[in-house]
Amino acid sequence: MSITRPIVVALLAAPEVTAATLYGFHDLLAGAGRDWNLLHGRPVAPTPIFDPVVASRDGRPTTGANGVTIVPRASFATCPAPAVVCITDLLVAPGESLAGRFDPEVAWIRACHAQGATIASACSGAVLLARTGLLDGLEATSHWAYCEALAHDYPRTRWSPERTLVAAGEGQRLLMAGSGAAWHLLVLALISRFAGAEEAMRVARVNLLDGHLASPIAYASLVQRGRTDDPVIGQCQQWVAMNYSAEAPVTRMIALSGLAERTFKRRFSLATGMSPLEYVHKLRLEEAKQMLEAGDQSVDEVAAEVGYQDSSFFGRLFRRQVSMTPAQYRRRFGGLKRRLESARTLTSASSGSIPSIRIRGASHFSGRAADRPAS
Repeated sequence: MSITRPIVVALLAAPEVTAATLYGFHDLLAGAGRDWNLLHGRPVAPTPIFDPVVASRDGRPTTGANGVTIVPRASFATCPAPAVVCITDLLVAPGESLAGRFDPEVAWIRACHAQGATIASACSGAVLLARTGLLDGLEATSHWAYCEALAHDYPRTRWSPERTLVAAGEGQRLLMAGSGAAWHLLVLALISRFAGAEEAMRVARVNLLDGHLASPIAYASLVQRGRTDDPVIGQCQQWVAMNYSAEAPVTRMIALSGLAERTFKRRFSLATGMSPLEYVHKLRLEEAKQMLEAGDQSVDEVAAEVGYQDSSFFGRLFRRQVSMTPAQYRRRFGGLKRRLESARTLTSASSGSIPSIRIRGASHFSGRAADRPAS
């Protein structure tokens, strides 16, 4: 490309931002048009394609969420008019109130969008983007752990945690990446949009970035909510965590609660955000994920152990909830877990310590699986 002036990309700096993602954006954008030529012995263009500018409300150094000092290059008032504003992420809890904390950022983002800028958010950065109101009536994505709370707080937006990348709004000027490492796909999408697909491919190849990620849902904990304030429902949650493979667990929870069936189902849904049967399915599938990662039992055996006698039904349910078949999940995550355990064993052995014993079971909730003896 022949560049006469670089494309300004403003990277939002706030105390809740993590430096790794913020400067990851910065480095990939700065490397566009430079690194490929540098590695191939070609001259580097005197004018970069992108000018990534770290900007904050006052331009002063701030401490990021992980304790790293972030030094902005500009304040909102002195930042050159950006073609893109990036909200890289925010280390805030799902559902945490942001009331009054980001009013200057919200106003600045809205003003930049009104002047024609593309607004991009990565992972939990959508929490701040949603506060601008720009996502009303549109489809959006965020980290899988945030979408439930976002759907509650911003019901006019259609939240899709299974989407890795979403472009929305007039002129597709709202770009969002979903969970975790999907942020690098967002950077590649921005490079492709403003500098061309070939340049985006060069950045991907230099940095060994893979555009074929599994759906974020495959990584998600299917049971995200903690204990409820309803003591009766809480007691039932504890029971079913240890007995989810039992026959007719919902009927047995109703009996345990001492409530009428309709009352129990209403209170359970109010407390957990899902029906009792849906909750049981999610407990069973979360344990199945752990078993597929850690063991070599057949899919039929896994299905039977978590409570499904019909393995074909289990397979369909698993695929619908996890976005891949049980066999695909095992291939992707079982191998990863074995490599991680192998690396840990080697590290422990080299340091003279005893490798830890693996406890099989669901790590996302307390109950029967987590209480099993070590295998």
